[in-house]
Amino acid sequence: MAHQAEDLSPIEESDPDALLSPPTDTRPEPGLNGKPVRWYDADRTESYTRIAPFQEWHDTSVEFFYKPITLTALGFGLAALSYVAMTQDVLEEGRDKRRVGAYAAVVSFLMFSMIQFRDGPFIRPHPAFWRAILGINLLYELALVFLLFQDLNSARGMMTLLDPSLNRPLPEKSYAENCALTPQNIWDAIDIFCLAHALGWFGKAMILRDYWFCWILSIAFEFAEYSLQHQLANFAECWWDHWILDVLVCNWLGTYLGIKTCQYLEVKPYEWRGLRQTRGLRSKARRVLSQFSPHDWTAFKWEGTTSFLHYVIVVLLLAVFLAAELNPFYLKSLLWMEPDHPIVILRLAGVFLCALPAVRELYQYINNPRKTKRMGQHVWLLLATILTELLVITKWSKGQFGEPLPVYVWWAWIVGGVLVVLYPAVRVSVLRFESVGVG
Repeated sequence: MAHQAEDLSPIEESDPDALLSPPTDTRPEPGLNGKPVRWYDADRTESYTRIAPFQEWHDTSVEFFYKPITLTALGFGLAALSYVAMTQDVLEEGRDKRRVGAYAAVVSFLMFSMIQFRDGPFIRPHPAFWRAILGINLLYELALVFLLFQDLNSARGMMTLLDPSLNRPLPEKSYAENCALTPQNIWDAIDIFCLAHALGWFGKAMILRDYWFCWILSIAFEFAEYSLQHQLANFAECWWDHWILDVLVCNWLGTYLGIKTCQYLEVKPYEWRGLRQTRGLRSKARRVLSQFSPHDWTAFKWEGTTSFLHYVIVVLLLAVFLAAELNPFYLKSLLWMEPDHPIVILRLAGVFLCALPAVRELYQYINNPRKTKRMGQHVWLLLATILTELLVITKWSKGQFGEPLPVYVWWAWIVGGVLVVLYPAVRVSVLRFESVGVG
């Protein structure tokens, strides 16, 4: 060991001038001590072998669920497939045979996702749950890519494979028929969708974790509804429906409760004792329930005005969120689906679950570039999914919306775009002027 320490020492004791010379800028050489790493002596804890950019540790408070059981899962999965495939009642000719085969393929892919995909930023209730969410997102993205190469009529016909009641035209419904501001009209406008609005903005607050970001997004969405009501009739609402029921009541209530929940989770004391270390039945039950709560909490400070890069990222994130909000309205209109159809609800719930780790990865990527060298898999795939939805909507919308975009809407978006570009330029100029004045 002493001989090895002498070989690794950068300065020899017999050279006194070397002690006074400035240290050289040594960079780490590839491999171990500059030598190539063979597969059988590579240390998997070295930085160059890590593929998980976020979690380098697991929540081992429940040790049994964190032991590798890949072969056991493979055995149980093949046994389940064999049992279902050999059952006579599902092998009869007809639609059930194809449906069960498609379901089995989806379940097999999700099982592979839970076992083999990389971990994301969340470890509660279990990393495998978020790997399955990533797998669901990937399946949805592949379905969108397939639909991108179909025409609209073919896509409507394919939807009957999921629900035979689909592929029927729906009547257009407008909410701007009686806009007199009376208590009766306001009461008539309150329905189950008001609760859906509040729940939706509660979820957005949990995703963005920023009060003012949610307010900007809420107002921007109402302006988007004004701009697109010539294409979608259900975007036509009374002014008090836009600004009182939506913004000031439903959106504010959901955002307020969501931000208060974030603040509670930020200051909440976290305990990571295992189930075995917990004494008492009540304490064990509380520990089991806490497995479905966050392991820790990170408060988001987007700081869109601190630098030009942060400003651009916040604006792009706002645009992506607006697209994610508008896409389901166009998809359900083009595919003739009711707003409360299970497919529409599943899409909204799926995007919410996918956005939770995606925005967390994006925040980590922006604010800690030294640790996070590349964009996370959740945010990359969710961005691809939203953009693919836009491509599908753009293709299917040809010839479906005959009324052109009004001229005043064009001018409104042009003015808004100029302000978005002008603001950072003016701010950078002001900051430079202040720095020169101070200097």
